[in-house]
Amino acid sequence: MADGVGVSDDSSEEAEDDAEEEKRIREGFIVDEDEDEEDEDEDEEERRRRRKRRKRRHRKREEEEALEEDDLELLEENTGTSFRNRLTRLRRGRQDGSPPVASSSRRKQVVESSEDDLDNDDDLPQVQDIQRIWDDERTGGGREDEEDMDDFIDYEDEDEGEKKLERQRRKAMGSRPELAGIDANAWDEIHDVFGDGHEYDWALDGDDEAEYNEERAKPEMRYQDVFEPSEIRARMLTEDDDLIRAQDVPERMQLATSSLSLNATLSLHQNFTDGDINGAAGWVTSRLSSRKTRDFFAPDGPYYAYSQPLVMAVSYALRFLFIHEFEVPYIWTHKRDYISYFNPQEMRTRMELISLAELWRIYALGQKYRSLLERKNALSASYARLNVTDDYFEQSIKPKIEGVEMVADTTEWLSMKYKANKQDSFDFHFHDDEEPAERKRKAPSRISAYEVAKKSIVAKVADGFGIRPHEVVQNFVANDRPNFVEDQELNPVAFAEQFTDPDASVPQTSEEMLRRARMILATELGKDPLLRQSMRDLLRTEAQISVQPTDRGVNKIDEHHPYFNFKYLHHKPITQMLDSAQFLHILAAEAELLVNVSIYLTNEAKAKFERQLNDAFASDSYSDIAKSWNEERSRVVQEALEYHLIPVGIKWAREWLREEVEDALAIHCGNKLKERIDAAPFFTGDAQPGYTSSVLAVSWGKGDPQKDAITLVLLDEMGRLREHVKLDNLVDQDYRDEFTDLLKRRRPDVIVIGGFSMATTKLSSRVKEIVAGKSSHVEGEGNTLGWGAPEPVNEQAFNIPVIYVNDEVARIYQHSKRAAEEFSTLSPIAKYCIGLARYAQNPLNEYAALGADIIAISLEDEDQHLIPKEKLLSALERALVDVTNKVGVDINHAVTDSYYQHLLPFVCGLGPRKAQVLARKIASIGGNLVNRDQFIKSGLLTTKIFLNAAGFLRISHDTELKPSKNRHADDDVQDPLDDTRIHPEDYELARKMATDALELDEEDIHDDHPSQVVTLIMQDDDNERKLNELNLDEFAVSMYEANEDRKRHTLNVIREELLRPFAEQRARFPPMQPWDVLTMLSGETPRTLRMGLIISVLVLRIDKASPVTVRLDSGIEGNINPDYISDDGAVNPGNVVKKGQAIQGVIVDVKLDLPADQFSVDLSIRPSDLNQGDGLFRRVKRDEHWNAQQYERDLEMQARKKRAETDRTRRVIKHPNFHNFNATHAENYLDKQQRGDVVIRPSSKGVDHLAVTWKVDDKLYQHIDVTEINTSQGTLLVVDDKHQYADLDELIVNHVQATARKVEELMAHEKFKQGSEDELHLSLKNFVAANPAKSIYGFALNRRRPGHFNLCFLANKNATVQTWPVRVTPESYCLFEAAVAGVPELCDAFKVR
Repeated sequence: MADGVGVSDDSSEEAEDDAEEEKRIREGFIVDEDEDEEDEDEDEEERRRRRKRRKRRHRKREEEEALEEDDLELLEENTGTSFRNRLTRLRRGRQDGSPPVASSSRRKQVVESSEDDLDNDDDLPQVQDIQRIWDDERTGGGREDEEDMDDFIDYEDEDEGEKKLERQRRKAMGSRPELAGIDANAWDEIHDVFGDGHEYDWALDGDDEAEYNEERAKPEMRYQDVFEPSEIRARMLTEDDDLIRAQDVPERMQLATSSLSLNATLSLHQNFTDGDINGAAGWVTSRLSSRKTRDFFAPDGPYYAYSQPLVMAVSYALRFLFIHEFEVPYIWTHKRDYISYFNPQEMRTRMELISLAELWRIYALGQKYRSLLERKNALSASYARLNVTDDYFEQSIKPKIEGVEMVADTTEWLSMKYKANKQDSFDFHFHDDEEPAERKRKAPSRISAYEVAKKSIVAKVADGFGIRPHEVVQNFVANDRPNFVEDQELNPVAFAEQFTDPDASVPQTSEEMLRRARMILATELGKDPLLRQSMRDLLRTEAQISVQPTDRGVNKIDEHHPYFNFKYLHHKPITQMLDSAQFLHILAAEAELLVNVSIYLTNEAKAKFERQLNDAFASDSYSDIAKSWNEERSRVVQEALEYHLIPVGIKWAREWLREEVEDALAIHCGNKLKERIDAAPFFTGDAQPGYTSSVLAVSWGKGDPQKDAITLVLLDEMGRLREHVKLDNLVDQDYRDEFTDLLKRRRPDVIVIGGFSMATTKLSSRVKEIVAGKSSHVEGEGNTLGWGAPEPVNEQAFNIPVIYVNDEVARIYQHSKRAAEEFSTLSPIAKYCIGLARYAQNPLNEYAALGADIIAISLEDEDQHLIPKEKLLSALERALVDVTNKVGVDINHAVTDSYYQHLLPFVCGLGPRKAQVLARKIASIGGNLVNRDQFIKSGLLTTKIFLNAAGFLRISHDTELKPSKNRHADDDVQDPLDDTRIHPEDYELARKMATDALELDEEDIHDDHPSQVVTLIMQDDDNERKLNELNLDEFAVSMYEANEDRKRHTLNVIREELLRPFAEQRARFPPMQPWDVLTMLSGETPRTLRMGLIISVLVLRIDKASPVTVRLDSGIEGNINPDYISDDGAVNPGNVVKKGQAIQGVIVDVKLDLPADQFSVDLSIRPSDLNQGDGLFRRVKRDEHWNAQQYERDLEMQARKKRAETDRTRRVIKHPNFHNFNATHAENYLDKQQRGDVVIRPSSKGVDHLAVTWKVDDKLYQHIDVTEINTSQGTLLVVDDKHQYADLDELIVNHVQATARKVEELMAHEKFKQGSEDELHLSLKNFVAANPAKSIYGFALNRRRPGHFNLCFLANKNATVQTWPVRVTPESYCLFEAAVAGVPELCDAFKVR
């Protein structure tokens, strides 16, 4: 067969045995001869000629007319193929958006070329469509040549109708003229011999589908399809993360939560406009702090004259934060003059109007105001959609909205007032709301009583009160009284009677009408936004808080419990709760169901508010009718207060107080962290501040000589690990020599000590001995660090300080994932030493490297856990941001050092995402920056981020520059100002100052680098004098007059930086205090070792001549002086205590000698000291606001219960049915017993009572109280007046068992229904429904009153089920008070009754 045949119609069976042919079949079915044109060796010229020829043929075809119907019929007759259906299918496919199809020789190209025009999966060709193409081609749809296929996509630019017709015509004519003229019979014969061409579909299906699916999937493959969402979030690769990286906005300003949070969310707030700043400044200033308000705005305040400059400073801060989008550190460092008092006429008057902490507070308040503004705008839009005009809303409410609570109140008020207009108006959607899913609106299941009354005639009664609710509020708020009451001529009852309808189905009395009218007015008053805001303002200052323990709390909270402090808190003013975390502890206790907290107004404040509201509501007339109406109005006011204003206000006050205390506590924790990280690296006296020391860290772990070796780790000045050594002890000379050799070789600047036990003090002592050059010595049993007694030798002394350092970060680091990645081969103790050394080298870096784990650091032992995690993270992040920007970050060092790079996210303007991409970009251009200009020129930072960060990213001068890629020609010029805190926008100022200080002219430096003069002043030996001689005040005034730039503080910064670039501003590395060391090594605190506490100790050594040596559980050693052993004076200690004995001792004193590494506790074991106990010392201090009366009552009740419990426990009665059970135990015991079984047990009512519990039915028990009365004839057991017994056996037989028989008799009756009363009701109703003419009754056990039955009956189907009680006594049944002997008599009595 010829190769030119495109379809296997002429193929022979021999082709199946040809391996090459089979390969070609698998790759693309039988290949057209036109595919020869695709050979790779075809030259470009040949392709160009064919392309031209193809275009000429295409133009020629366009000029031909379309095939007529007769032509199509002729083609069908000659080929036996229908063209109409096929062309219809092709036409329909194009309308659906499917790509045009072609012959098998180009099927892959069809799919590929279609991708350029299709945007979604639905438009892609399906596998079955492609297979139908092959079917069409086998039936006569071949191509003329391959060039037509190449021109396939080009037709998309042609006329659509001609294009379709041309394709149809070509497919109809076919590309094989030798087959033309074969009739249908011939085709059938060919089909019988050669098949239909589907023999190789098995090869096509898999390949085509796989190939198609592969092509289809390629453009859609994303990392979201490969990685878990949690991993994507952890790597900061979500769409939100990409958006944060791309936006030219500081990262922390884009987040709604802390950037340290693992669940950081994107904030979509809109920033302020210039028109918003004035309103925001007033709102924020009034909320900065009570001290600020008092000092600046009270007429007698010390800074009253600076109130306007303060507001201006706040407005500048808000403008920088929310319009220019500068972060707090940038404003504090480079825009300080705008938030300080600046007066060109009083340049010597310098006053800091806003502190750094207050600047952060302004940022937080600005965020709240931004949220408020958004909600106010949404409220205004919703009001506009109501299409109403409400003067009260527009003139009275809207101007006074100053909080989100008032927005919510106004929304509720409008919803109530204009419910008919509401429709969808109040469906607020803020930026942080989830998109509402489309849902059908559910009609309200019920409407409130207010709505029912408002739509009824009662509304007219409410109008009769003579004044509308909003007018009452206007009178209440205003100083004068703008609205007056219209007095009625009738008294309230008579007025209401006018509107009663006696013909109504449910007639209402005038009193009922008045009650509902009062409810209308009280509801409208209670929902008024201005009145609610007045109540909130009152609660903020006048509310009081009391705490009442629950029954569980009374028993659980004893005098040593942490919650005892507020167990009986009484009438404590809410203003005093803001200064401590007490309220958070109260809420925690309430969550544990130990206390109930109540917030309320004082009687005086409540009465004053009620009186003012009554005055705004009442009539001024003195007539009796007016007085009657005023009484009704007073009831309205009371109802509005009790049911609306006070409950809503108290709910708000609770949340407000919680928020305020949490915020204050979080800020306190942030300040504590700031104290720890605002410390310079450790340096010795002769080193320059800011110098990083080489550190040798030493630890003995838990200090067990049998298990733990001494680990030494040395980090050099660059923080690189240089030595890692393990020594068994520091007593043996070999180990001492090895340690000394390490000191000689490495000469560390400092040795830091840390550990997990008090044995670390002995290690510290040994190290100090070796460093000081003292000889080793062994004292008695003191050879703790090794064995053997080496000969004393003199050793070389080293001038190396030995100090303890805080190990809280090192303890976290040793088990962290970060440590495992950095030092995978080191032991946990070695990693712990790494953490100690790093802390000494840079506390800030070590805390910053913790990331989100920083909340594990204990800053407030008792209160920190009460702060929400996100709030705590935000406060701690602010401390890290402040100190990091105070210090600055060397950007080149950060790129090359992954540990130091942890500081980069805290640089102003950056964050984890932006810092990550910045480091990658710098690494991609060579990893080293020469000047700050490269941040912009190399596209490393966007404009706003550069402005925020530039002054805090230092570029230290390198003598050797690393080659970099994509660098401009002038990028390799260093600028000395890039290694200072001076912002690039102030470089000209710095150069000007340097020029003036050196007294140079511009001509002198015209040809030099602009900053050459800066280099000269920095290198000048007399630079400090020259710079100090400059009149910076005058310079600042001239700049202000020229272009209103405020640069006075900036000029001071420039002068300091020219003298000492990036000078260390942190305090010196703080030495650990003795108590801190003791807490680190033992866990003991001043609270756990208070004088007077009784603790358990173990006797170690007993020596007649010296105190007894003991050890506390925490490992601290203690001493018992002979005078404190016995009350009899000095005695032989061996007669009182034994070695290895555990004894109790009273703490007398705690002795801490840190230089000598001596920590000990003096104890007393005298009986007189121990007998006093330590309850007085362990007792938790009560709050000053204490309900002593309630406390005493509860103590007495507890004592009484304890006595009763003791008496009940002691009581023993010799009877087989007696058990020392309580009620629950008795029921559990009888649960498996038979009905009628009995338990006799002690009674909680006292020793003269017994309790008898017997089983009535499953899960049903009757408890009988029996009183024991002693008479002259003996003990009498009294159940009630009619039932008295001589002994327990008589009581069981004649009372309990007799009653049980009566119960059994009734339960055996046919009218008794087993189960609940509801089941009996259902049975009765079913019977009457089936028998409407009959009535029915039945009995059921009363499970609420064991030993009683319920007699239920239903008279007819329209009646309700009635229930009568039946009481069972030992001798009768009692229906009400009528007693009958048996069940038949009971039934007769019921029927008669």
